[in-house]
Amino acid sequence: MSTLHPDSDMISCDFNSLLEVILAGRDCLVAGDSCSSDENCSPRLRTLRQCVAGNGSVKLGPGARSQCANAVSALLSSPLHGCQCKRGMKKEKNCLSIYWSLHQSIIHDSDVGMATVNRCLDAAKACNVDDLCQKLRTEYVSACIKPTAKSGLCNRPKCKKALRKFFDRVPADYTHELLFCPCTDTACAERRRQTIVPSCSYESGEKPSCNTQMRICKADYVCRSRLAQFQYDCEPSETSANGCKQGNYGACLLAYTGLIGSTITPNYVDNSTSSVAPWCSCSASGSWREECDNFLGYFTDNICLQNALMMFGSESDQQPTLSQTSTPRPGYSSTENRSTTSAPETIETMRNILDTIIPTQALGNELLVGQSTLPSNSLPISASPPSLMLQAAFGLLLLLLHLLNNGH
Repeated sequence: MSTLHPDSDMISCDFNSLLEVILAGRDCLVAGDSCSSDENCSPRLRTLRQCVAGNGSVKLGPGARSQCANAVSALLSSPLHGCQCKRGMKKEKNCLSIYWSLHQSIIHDSDVGMATVNRCLDAAKACNVDDLCQKLRTEYVSACIKPTAKSGLCNRPKCKKALRKFFDRVPADYTHELLFCPCTDTACAERRRQTIVPSCSYESGEKPSCNTQMRICKADYVCRSRLAQFQYDCEPSETSANGCKQGNYGACLLAYTGLIGSTITPNYVDNSTSSVAPWCSCSASGSWREECDNFLGYFTDNICLQNALMMFGSESDQQPTLSQTSTPRPGYSSTENRSTTSAPETIETMRNILDTIIPTQALGNELLVGQSTLPSNSLPISASPPSLMLQAAFGLLLLLLHLLNNGH
């Protein structure tokens, strides 16, 4: 017959309580709360959740995959590692989402064959993993969807300013993937079209005249110079192998994004990969119809731009690098690496571009092209072409002679 100990029930109760405390530490909900309140663990958990959204980090760029791997490594030494969920427990679904966030990252290689590629979703995930991209993307989306207290509509100038900041400061590796990601289904294409929040930054009731939009653009030196850059880098050519006179798809797309946030902001007009245009029309252009059609055609009927959009991400896509930049355009530095075009031909080309964009501008205003202050990462400003400087000097000489004659 066994001997009963009066304290046995108390000991058993204390043991069970201790066991519950130990097991609670392995509860993924408790571990998740603990991680979320820790300043070191919390950002890694957020990064991990972005990595496993959809089909995992395997399709992200090398930089993003590296950040995902670092987050997993750090969390393996946190309370999350080894945490479990009990079937039928309260908030079982939340518990399992925490569990699989970590374990899906570890075993994602076995699921690669079953994954369906969605480049636009992957681009969004990659942006959210990068601090600068995520921060500036959040800023412009917030600015573009927040209604003003007075009108209830979005603040269009603030929205466009935030968009310019995003595309000017975030590396093209992220911005181009978001904006030009290839799509094979309607949902993906619509997500791509919505990238710049077109309801605020693009659409505005009835379409204004493209000639009006061009005049507004010409009055702003940044817009004017960026339009010239776009027309140079995306100039079509029937004799070029890839349809671009300058032969560089990457430079064309970079110049295209430089227009976003300006008066002539372009966007996808439907869910087709190559159908883009600014929000304007040539239906009421009158005697300026030809000029209007030429401008709009640079977006809607441009083999260079269309090929650049269609070929984005393929081996034929030629992305610009720091050591391979396209020839400078009006308003930008002449110290950048030039193409094989000779200097006189380059100057003549620049003059032709200016003449096309500014057909009625006075000489004094022509001399001011490139005198605006561009964003910090834009190319430096250069002087005007030598021919214009000579005209200015000649004008000053005539003025001095006139003053001398009057003085006598």
